Amino acid sequence: MPPACAADPVSMDGTFPLRPAQSISDLVADGLVRADEAPVLERVAQDFRLRLTPQMRAASARSDGVARQFVPSAAELIQRPEDLPDPIGDDAHAPVPGLTHRYPDRVILHVTKTCEVYCRFCFRRETVGDTGHLPPDQLQAALDYIARTPAIHEVILTGGDPLVLSARRIGDLVARLAAIPHVGVLRLHTRVPVVAPDRITPALIDALRQHPSVWIVVHTNHADELTAEARAALTRLADAGIPLLSQSVLLRGVNDSADALEDLFRALIRLRVKPYYLHHCDLARGAGHFRTTIAEGQAIMSALRGRLSGTALPSYVLDIPGGFGKVPIGPGYVTAQARGWSVTDPNGHQHHYSDPER
Repeated sequence: MPPACAADPVSMDGTFPLRPAQSISDLVADGLVRADEAPVLERVAQDFRLRLTPQMRAASARSDGVARQFVPSAAELIQRPEDLPDPIGDDAHAPVPGLTHRYPDRVILHVTKTCEVYCRFCFRRETVGDTGHLPPDQLQAALDYIARTPAIHEVILTGGDPLVLSARRIGDLVARLAAIPHVGVLRLHTRVPVVAPDRITPALIDALRQHPSVWIVVHTNHADELTAEARAALTRLADAGIPLLSQSVLLRGVNDSADALEDLFRALIRLRVKPYYLHHCDLARGAGHFRTTIAEGQAIMSALRGRLSGTALPSYVLDIPGGFGKVPIGPGYVTAQARGWSVTDPNGHQHHYSDPER
């Protein structure tokens, strides 16, 4: 985390270096880690690579809530018995390389293993960053599988981050998916509008419009990530008529309070981004220090229920380890009784409710 007396990493003309940080020495130079931490953090970076965009380098210098997501920590070297190399079972549900078919009506297409930033809690940290884009023959095999499986209504592009691809490649892929009649919805999960907002260009927006029903799910976990440039990029997407959702991860030391998440969700809804999922942190190896208990997450969601409207509240979910799907794990508000139900309101008061007699 940024030391209290860190040197100002912003250059003399007031701008941050226009290059990503990709080494521990970069972070030392920026004042994001101390020189005496470098040897152990080099070991961490060998296990899971490091990359911060210029925007997130600057945001990390200002905010611990951002820095903790991207700056390596010695805690990543701690392996816990429950940690898994494939926490959500991507490989267990892969009919062809690059494709995960866990639910009957939708598939995940891993178009790349590259990201603009590498999140220290990533549940795909075992594979992300090690290889590049899906090879053409494997991409074609994935598209062939989708085309011959009419139950697939929705295709989810992820990776890695699909928006690291060029606008030309994205446009080609979107057009190929649009040509499959039963693919009614295309969803892209990405951090790019927040961490590399300059990539949200008119050419990219035109590429996304090759499919009539494209949704973007923006991954963001802290309000301090939403820089002026990120807000402008999200506005460009919303103004283009592309529906925007958000996905966040509950992270200890980053956003594990009702105040932090309220700030994030209010900022997103003002930007016309509907908070969609708050994920309980997955069992990725080396990410145990980020995990809260489920009870802690439920308490936070209960507090938010009394503060935020439904439009600003996501579903709190757990991806069941092993690939068994995600389920809502939000706090319970009803308890069965002998004659009806006991219902808890947002202020914690109990009320009786009766079902109709049959």
